[in-house]
Amino acid sequence: MHTRVLRRLFPALGWLTTYRLGQLRGDLVAGLTVGVMLVPQSMAYALLAGMPPVYGLYASLIPLVVYALLGTSRHLAAGVIAIDMLIVAAGLTPLAEPGSSRYVALALLLTALVGVLQLAMGLARLGFLVNLLSRPVLTGFASAAALIIAFSQVDSLLGLSLPSHASLPVRVWLTLTHLSAVHLPTLALGTGTLLLLVGLQRFTPRLPSALVVVALGTLLVWLLRLDRLGVAIVGVIPHGLPSFVLPEVELATVRTLLPTAVTLALVQFMNVITLGKVFAARYRYSVRPNRELLAIGAANLAGSFFQSLPVSGSFSRTAVNARAGACTPMSNVVAAAVVGLTLLVLTPLFHYLPVTVLAAIIIVAALGLLDLRGLRQLWRIKRTDGAVALLTFTITLLVGVQEGVLSGIIASIVAIMYRISRPNVAELGHLPGTRSFRDRRHHPEARPIPGLLLLRVDASFSFANADFLQDLLLDRTRDDPSIRAVIIDASSINDLDTTAAATLLQVAETLADRGVALYFAGVKEPVMETMRRAGLVDQLGPDHFFLSPHRAVLHILKQWGQAAAYLSAVPGAETSASETSET
Repeated sequence: MHTRVLRRLFPALGWLTTYRLGQLRGDLVAGLTVGVMLVPQSMAYALLAGMPPVYGLYASLIPLVVYALLGTSRHLAAGVIAIDMLIVAAGLTPLAEPGSSRYVALALLLTALVGVLQLAMGLARLGFLVNLLSRPVLTGFASAAALIIAFSQVDSLLGLSLPSHASLPVRVWLTLTHLSAVHLPTLALGTGTLLLLVGLQRFTPRLPSALVVVALGTLLVWLLRLDRLGVAIVGVIPHGLPSFVLPEVELATVRTLLPTAVTLALVQFMNVITLGKVFAARYRYSVRPNRELLAIGAANLAGSFFQSLPVSGSFSRTAVNARAGACTPMSNVVAAAVVGLTLLVLTPLFHYLPVTVLAAIIIVAALGLLDLRGLRQLWRIKRTDGAVALLTFTITLLVGVQEGVLSGIIASIVAIMYRISRPNVAELGHLPGTRSFRDRRHHPEARPIPGLLLLRVDASFSFANADFLQDLLLDRTRDDPSIRAVIIDASSINDLDTTAAATLLQVAETLADRGVALYFAGVKEPVMETMRRAGLVDQLGPDHFFLSPHRAVLHILKQWGQAAAYLSAVPGAETSASETSET
């Protein structure tokens, strides 16, 4: 009993108890490979967040170990990623000067808030909230974020000094008006790094390209003393592991940071669960969404006590992790050990690391997020989704990150509500020679039955569409006096709320006053139960509910004495009276 509880709390106990030497070999190779990538990337992404580079390394220690203990994905590589750092910078830059002690304190508090929110959501089993971030919202946001991230580094690439809080349009304008101040040695080094990165990734993808350019750039600055010519360098990186520090909690500051924290919590979870599901499907195991939410929340909260930035999952590093042979989350522990060793021994080697090289790493990584093909595909498949993606893209690009995500979520909800309020209602006709009824718009051979209106509602019947369906039924029967009965094929109705049930009662009364009978076919049991409790079955009578449209049609036509023509088109369709009614 206790063992089962412990395994639920710490999923790592499940794989640790059966851990084999072969798995250790795979995890060591994968962890070392990811760790080598993680060192330069984490420093670069810390700069993107407006933080000193060492905080990126701090974020690659404790959070990775915590995720390894609590996470359910065997391949996810945890750590800082570009999109998260963009959100951090967007939320904190208006509040403090990037790199200042106040800014650092805010970043650590933000990490703690994100962790607390994710833990609370996981404990409350609110993993479904991530569905608010639909594919159109994510595609539009990620593509806009790619451009914002890339352009935020252009000044470092050119050797300019621009306001870090400026919006993208302002940064573009400031860059164009300051081109005369470009620092040529910085530009040459940065452009060379960009070209080398792209070339290495294309022709030698297995090589840790980020580490190669960091080593070459640092060596070049040291040999040629380019720092004396004005090339900005990282400088002194604090030596040693991060100390335990409690985040500075102020109620007013928490309220200010809450919108950024909520945005980060949702975006990070979406990223983690998407990556987890992709690689779980590829390697045939399962991930548990709410457990992943708890794992990443615990990683962020624990990391905040050790000066960590917010962490989630990196697609590029996860892909490398899986390709390098990772078998369990132990690869995260190995990667963290590589970063720890770097902090203990190797930080002096990064003293002459040029900032323009880190900028080039960020630009190349960011442009990989640009998904123009995905935007075009969304527009081609469904214009509504394409419009939501374009709105998210535009608002994120021109206004801000949080505003873009929020606009996309609101637009998605509005689009869903519109679709629900205007469901597809198909007018059915009989397919000769069968017992089937099909949409006459898509099946011209389907024939109408005189005096009968057969409709299929392709949605749940609720308050959102009750008025629309009421107007449709009443208008159709008013405009066509020949209609003597209406049959609703309810096989596609999965739910019925009280508003819709009351509307059906009113519709039945109005149709009865006009001499039109209302029938239902294929009603599912949960919906039928609501109809019974609402009094609809008592009002219409049990003989107005049937298992299929065929049985309803046959029953009505027999009452009218017109069944012969229908039966002649349906071989073997004669059905006894005891078979027709459902209730």
